[in-house]
Amino acid sequence: MSKDAQGPSIRRVSTGQAQDGLSVIASDEQIAPVESPLMPGAKFYSVWGADSMPALPNDGAEPAFRTWFPPDGGYRFEFIVIPPDGASPPPEVDRAAALAETEKRLPGLMDVMDPKHPGWHTTDTIDLLYVVSGACVLKLDSGETTPLKAGDTLIQTGARHAWGNPSGQDCTLLVASIGVKRGG
Repeated sequence: MSKDAQGPSIRRVSTGQAQDGLSVIASDEQIAPVESPLMPGAKFYSVWGADSMPALPNDGAEPAFRTWFPPDGGYRFEFIVIPPDGASPPPEVDRAAALAETEKRLPGLMDVMDPKHPGWHTTDTIDLLYVVSGACVLKLDSGETTPLKAGDTLIQTGARHAWGNPSGQDCTLLVASIGVKRGG
């Protein structure tokens, strides 16, 4: 996944085991946000993930994965910043080019989005969310809405949903996503 240089970065430290069996700091680096021309103000921080469960011991090297959402048996660890409601692409944005750029920066993200209902999406994941700062609203296709604020948690079990942020300030979510196979 490509990383943008804009926006504040997040420090990521990972550990591993050296060949002699001792624990070591495998990496200590800054993770820049990824942004989409279709979602002004939104920031996506891909901190860690893999397309399958890792084995131990390991050297702590970042696993290779390509898509934003994990496949069945994979996982992702990320931060998402939801901007206040009202942020939309400028009218002069070339939609086809913006979609292509979003796919390049956040592979697979647009595949789960409902093109007829912007923002609505369904993923084959169990998402464990923690609201780090700000506030947002979870919207479900049943018409239910649930406000969430800093300190709240949400277990999202593959339900069709969308996010709103009427607060006027960014809302930052910490998310651990586990890829699951959707049945029947």
